Amino acid sequence: MFKHIIARTPASSLVDGLTSSHLGKPDFARALEQHNAYIRALQTCDVDITLLPPDERFPDSVFVEDPVLCTSRCAIITRPGAESRRGETAIIEQTIQRFYPGKVERIEAPGTVEAGDIMMVGEHFYIGESARTNAEGARQMIALLEKHGFTGSVVRLEKVLHLKTGLAYLEHGNLLAAGEFISKPEFQHLNIVEIPEEEAYAANCIWVNERVIMPAGYPRTRQKIADLGYRVIEVDTSEYRKIDGGVSCMSLRF
Repeated sequence: MFKHIIARTPASSLVDGLTSSHLGKPDFARALEQHNAYIRALQTCDVDITLLPPDERFPDSVFVEDPVLCTSRCAIITRPGAESRRGETAIIEQTIQRFYPGKVERIEAPGTVEAGDIMMVGEHFYIGESARTNAEGARQMIALLEKHGFTGSVVRLEKVLHLKTGLAYLEHGNLLAAGEFISKPEFQHLNIVEIPEEEAYAANCIWVNERVIMPAGYPRTRQKIADLGYRVIEVDTSEYRKIDGGVSCMSLRF
């Protein structure tokens, strides 16, 4: 069960966030409304929420998942693969130190890691080797996890930006998977719930204390999740999709 959530209010510079999509620039007023609704959804999940202020210097800083990996035993400050995002680690570190006194580790150059490439299943962490997380970063991450009694392994990505772009572990052995991840041998021991190609964006969901928060507008995926027995909460993330963001990106859960 998660006790804490850390999120950050989006800055108006969000509209200049990194993107590989062709969906146009986000509407900031709408993005702010959507973020508020996202926080309200989290408030129904029996967690304490720390909401950090916006930082105009970093357009992507609303995506707090990437600069830190929070576990039950330690926090690991990453080194984002996108150079423009590396300063995001400094603006969140004080908050992380407060929750993890004496238990903060960090990834060092030349390693790069963005925690959107990391998925926790029990005490094992799958680390996507991607355009943002390199082999050296994955090696360092596994070594730090092992130092604290966890295990880790590498999954090589072929098409998507981050591992959790196409995966969501919903606990209890249930894994939402889309695209290249459906047939990955690393996950065949889990109950793979296939997300149809036309709803692939909905594979990025989060489990929070038996609720599943997912993007709105994907009825087939919603039904598949509900059929597993979870309470489903939909939130509109259309403006974040325009800058390669999803439900998991906007919070740290621990």
